[in-house]
Amino acid sequence: MTQRIPAHTAERSAVEDERQLMDRLRETLAFARARNYRGWDYGDGMSSRLLQWLPIDNKWLNIAVQELAKRPPVNMRPLLLVEQKRNYKGTALFAMSNLNMARLLGEFDDAGSAGIDLAATATNGYQAVQDESGVNYTKEAYDLNEWLISNRSVGYHGFCGGHKHPIQHLDGKGLPNDPDIVSTSFAVKSLLSAAALDPMYPSIAKTASDFLIEDLNYRSVDGGARIDYHFNHPSDAYTINAGAIGARMLIDLYAYFDDDRLRERAEGILDHVVDLQTDIGGWTYREPPSASHLSMDNHHNGFIVEALLRYREVTGSDRYDDTIDSSLSFYRNTLFDPSGAPNWDETSTYPRDIHASAQGILVFTYSGDLDFARRIIAWTLDQLYRGDGQFYYRKHRLYTTRITLMRWCQAWMAYAISEYLRALKKEANPTL
Repeated sequence: MTQRIPAHTAERSAVEDERQLMDRLRETLAFARARNYRGWDYGDGMSSRLLQWLPIDNKWLNIAVQELAKRPPVNMRPLLLVEQKRNYKGTALFAMSNLNMARLLGEFDDAGSAGIDLAATATNGYQAVQDESGVNYTKEAYDLNEWLISNRSVGYHGFCGGHKHPIQHLDGKGLPNDPDIVSTSFAVKSLLSAAALDPMYPSIAKTASDFLIEDLNYRSVDGGARIDYHFNHPSDAYTINAGAIGARMLIDLYAYFDDDRLRERAEGILDHVVDLQTDIGGWTYREPPSASHLSMDNHHNGFIVEALLRYREVTGSDRYDDTIDSSLSFYRNTLFDPSGAPNWDETSTYPRDIHASAQGILVFTYSGDLDFARRIIAWTLDQLYRGDGQFYYRKHRLYTTRITLMRWCQAWMAYAISEYLRALKKEANPTL
């Protein structure tokens, strides 16, 4: 016989669970804040001072050092003297996470800020509005958004940004000023989410559409439209999830500005992405699939599903409903275990990656499946959380890569948990 849990006990359990997650979010943000949001990143090997001191610049040497920083199960970056920096996309994620925390605490709402005189900020700065730990999360968010604007890439048609370290590609080298659509889209999302902090944020963000159209070569193709991922993108391949993320950026802008041209261009990209869906419901990393060593990996498929969900949320259209249904089924049943553990791709379980966990939390939160989102959180806290706000990179079959990457681990998990907690709060009080 199944034992019935009294309603008041279940309520206490839910409240305690939410309180514990708030503590984890505080800890994760505190870890990053104590380091000024600087740290190592996934592909930062070319920031090695040892490499910079060498009198030669060789593509294969660059790749060797880059992979030596990225691949081993122990952190080689200290030995390579890799610089710890702020990542552009990571900064956007931290900005949104801090603002979400301010919302959760009642310090800030989207109509303005409770306790902060926004009109006085230009001359007086922020008044002291702190939570019980003494942190002003709204000010943290404001400062990080200001950093995004100050450190944007320059020389392009609109607002944009990219990784702040060089990256060696097989067919070219990415430089710190080189922007990409993924980093740009999250910075746009951050500025729009913080519109109440500065009335100029949305107008700055909107110019990113010019960057997408002009600099990333928005172009019509059979079945829709394409954009480039970044300036070193190969001309004979298309990175599918990057296109979807660009479309989501346009939809985010459409949600704010109600400009039908933004929606139409987003639909062009998404129509083409939908055409590239495989029969089993997922997407390969690139088209053609042979252009990448990645197949239908977890978090890149999550980006695509999220973009389609965002389109439906903003427009109310059923244009992509069938695709959403089939891709969500593939995403949950193939790319995740019932336990909430993320699988690597459609054929491989390992490695189980922290980024896949975070993206899964976001996708299932946005799709309304909060129970499964919480299951992923529970698995991640059990398997990839060190404690004191620090998350690890990957779990392999026989070992765990106990490396903490500021953007890949910390920023993504802070943002995912904060979005889940906001959804939980809205579920409890739909008027919020």
